[in-house]
Formats: sequence, structure tokens, C-alpha cells
Amino acid sequence: MQRNLILLGAPGAGKGTQAQRLAARFGIPQISTGDMLRAARREGTPLGKKAESFMNAGQLVPDEVVVGLVEERLGKDDAKLGFILDGFPRTIPQAQALDTVLKKLGRDPLRVIDVQVPEATLLERLGGRLSCPKCGATYHVRLNPPKQAGICDACGGALVTRADDQPEAISQRLREYHDKTAPLVDYYRKAGLERAVDGVGDLEVVLGRIIEALASGA
Repeated sequence: MQRNLILLGAPGAGKGTQAQRLAARFGIPQISTGDMLRAARREGTPLGKKAESFMNAGQLVPDEVVVGLVEERLGKDDAKLGFILDGFPRTIPQAQALDTVLKKLGRDPLRVIDVQVPEATLLERLGGRLSCPKCGATYHVRLNPPKQAGICDACGGALVTRADDQPEAISQRLREYHDKTAPLVDYYRKAGLERAVDGVGDLEVVLGRIIEALASGA
């Protein structure tokens, strides 16, 4: 059985952390649009070169190029048993394009988990978040600190506060999420694919809730 998963939720809801844990548990790749774009550039695929031209010009990569890269990525051997999409889709048109790609590839239906966290908690989480530029691991100065201050447990890289985790950027990110990405919850709910999960609590507890939601069928 394929496990074709999407985790939805506002910035700071813990999607990335839980996606890493689910990927390890189920033996499927966590696919982020950023990693996918960088890989396509390295590999020099036609779509990768097309994406690179937009990125080098400081422009957003158009949906049709991103969707094409998603289709290429989902067709690779390591994604045959499933995948976890991280950061895609972000809009209804992207979700509709993804539906078309999955049908074309003959994939099983998606399972969509909406990780729900109150806004006050999101602000607290994002305000103390630390990221590792080297491997992508994330920590929190209070809620999930590294073993050694400022150093990534996984790879030993120096941890940083990303520009988009500064207070002004956090407010903008939450506004953009509510305007553009939150409607995806209704889109997938109407399709009978969405399951809501409480994202507040210990990481293992939240992971257990997600696994229970997946077991219940989506």
C-alpha cells in the first residue's frame, strides 16, 4: 500500500519535524520544493534548467514548472511506496494540478493531515526557532533545544535564526498562510481526504496522533 501524504498547517505547526519522523517510520521520502529545485538544478534536467533561469533572475518559479518537477520526483524509485510532500501544494490551483499528476502516475489517493495549533502557540514557537542551514534540522531554544547550545545534534552545523523567523516576517507568513494556503484544508475536506490533528504537545504524542489519524483512513 502506498502512503502518499501531505501535512498541512500554519508556519510553526511542526509539519517539517513530523514529516521527518513519518518519513523515517514508513521508509518513504520527504519531498520539499526547495530540495527538489536544488536537485533539479544540480542534475541539469530540462525542467531544472528552466527553473534555474527564473531563480537566477530572482523570480518565483511558475506553477507549471514546479508541478513538472513534482511529477518527475514522484516518478523516481524511492517514491514508489509513497512520499510526504513538504511545502507543496500551497494553493488550490497547485492542489488541482497535483491531483492530475497523481492520476497520470496511477498513484493511490492522498492522505492529508491538518496539524492544528493555536496562533498564540505558533508565535511562541516561531519566535524561538533555530535552524541548521547544513542539514535542515530545526530546534527551539526552549521547547526543543539542541544538546549543545548553537550546535546541530544531527550534523554539528552552526544553528541560526532564519530571516523568516524574525517578528515582522512571522506576522507576514501567518497572513499569507491564512490568505493562500488555509483554503487547502477546505479543498481536501470536501474531497474527504483531510484529517485534523491537535499539534500541541510532546513531539512523540503528536506523532502518535498523526499515525492514528492515518490508520483511521483518509
